[in-house]
Amino acid sequence: MDFLDKFPSMGQGGLRDIKKSIDLGFRDFSRAYGDSLEAFFEPLLNLLVWIEKLLVYSPWPLIVIIFGVFAWLASRRLIVVFLTILTFLVIGFFGMWEDTMATIAIIFVATIICVFLGIPIGVLMSNSTRVQSLINPVLDIMQTIPSFVYLIPVVMLLGIGKVPGLIAVCIYAIPPIIRLTNLGIRLVDKEVLEAADAFGASFRQKLFGVQIPLALPNIFAGINQTIMMALAMVVIASMIGVKGLGVPVLRAVSNQYLALGLMNGLAIVALAIIFDRISQNFGKRLQKHMDRQNGI
Repeated sequence: MDFLDKFPSMGQGGLRDIKKSIDLGFRDFSRAYGDSLEAFFEPLLNLLVWIEKLLVYSPWPLIVIIFGVFAWLASRRLIVVFLTILTFLVIGFFGMWEDTMATIAIIFVATIICVFLGIPIGVLMSNSTRVQSLINPVLDIMQTIPSFVYLIPVVMLLGIGKVPGLIAVCIYAIPPIIRLTNLGIRLVDKEVLEAADAFGASFRQKLFGVQIPLALPNIFAGINQTIMMALAMVVIASMIGVKGLGVPVLRAVSNQYLALGLMNGLAIVALAIIFDRISQNFGKRLQKHMDRQNGI
């Protein structure tokens, strides 16, 4: 009956030894390579700090105009431009300008990293079923594991600051761009690829001249989802020293400041809506352009 009532498990002593071995091994690794890792990520930190200072210290009318022009170029819709400008004006009016610029800086850098790492990985997956079967479980883990879990080793290696927060954001946000790049390239019509082969196109020519252009709508959908997931990590990243709109939200939760939490939370939502509208409209325009090129 004791066997049925109590699940058989390792003794506390054995479990303690395993945990102690893992902790000591990780601690030795962090002490041996911590400085090298910090030096490796220093250019990334400098880039993030430079972009943040550029956004914060530039004249606010210039920043608003730049985002308005960007919204027009991406969407070609006046309503999107108007909402973009209005959003930034309201954010500035309520005193959230600097936090918003800091948030945009980390989202911008995280998106660049995810794009430059995610698209090549997605291309690699699309050309090899074996690679896809190996990477898919890793992506599943990255999307399902709680963010607090992978924050622990990152903070232990690099300490509190911007770079650990940026790495955490990238881990959480990169799976969509990888998956949708892989999907987009795999959905390219086989007849189109056969035609490219018939004309003697090399692998490089097929990839950059046929597959990636036809997969661009899916790739931009992945970028859209990456931006949304990066924004969702803003509050979590604020726990390890990342400036932005997440810091006031965290302070509001800790001190029960309802108004502060709502204002900054709504600012994050407004940014998410604006970036989503811009990227979606750009994706639709790109899809129509590709359809016209293909004679659809």
